[in-house]
Amino acid sequence: MNILETKRLVLSQLSEGDAEFILKLLNEPSFIHYIGDKGVRTLDDAREYLANGPIRSYADNGYGLYLTKLKRDGSRAGICGLVKRNELEDPDIGFAFLPAFWSQGYARESAAAVLEYAAAELGLGRVLAITSPDNHSSIRLLRRLGLEFERIVRLTEDGDETNLYAAEF
Repeated sequence: MNILETKRLVLSQLSEGDAEFILKLLNEPSFIHYIGDKGVRTLDDAREYLANGPIRSYADNGYGLYLTKLKRDGSRAGICGLVKRNELEDPDIGFAFLPAFWSQGYARESAAAVLEYAAAELGLGRVLAITSPDNHSSIRLLRRLGLEFERIVRLTEDGDETNLYAAEF
C-alpha cells in the first residue's frame, strides 16, 4: 500500500515480499555500523524482522518504516519512516539506503515527506531522531530537516551513547 509520493519516490508499506531487499539492506556494513546489527542473516530472519517490526508497527501505531522506491524504475532504494520505541517519549524518524542510492537527495526527499506526513496526516506534535555521534551525514541531514540536537541518550543501560534530535510542529 502506497503511503506517500514525492517528485522522485514512492513510499509504501513493507511486506513479506520485501524480505530479500531487507536482508541485503540490514547486512550492509554501513547499516550495521551506524544503526546496528539486527541479527538478520537469512530470508526467514528478514521475514521475521518485517513481521515483528514494520508490519506490526503499522497495526499497533498506524505508521512504521516504509519501503522507498524510485518512481522512474521501481528500484528499491531504502527505507524511511517512523518508529515508536518504548525508550523514547515520541516517535522517531529513521532512514537507511543502499550505498548505490547515497548522495542523490533521496534520504532528504523521503524524510521531509515523512515529517510532513507525521504533522499533517498523523497529527504528531513532535518527532525525534537518533543517530550515532559519528554519523556525520545523518546529523547534517537531520539539521537540514529542522531537527535540533537535544541531548545524548542511551536506549539501553549498556548501550552506546546516541545523539537525540527533535522537531516540533
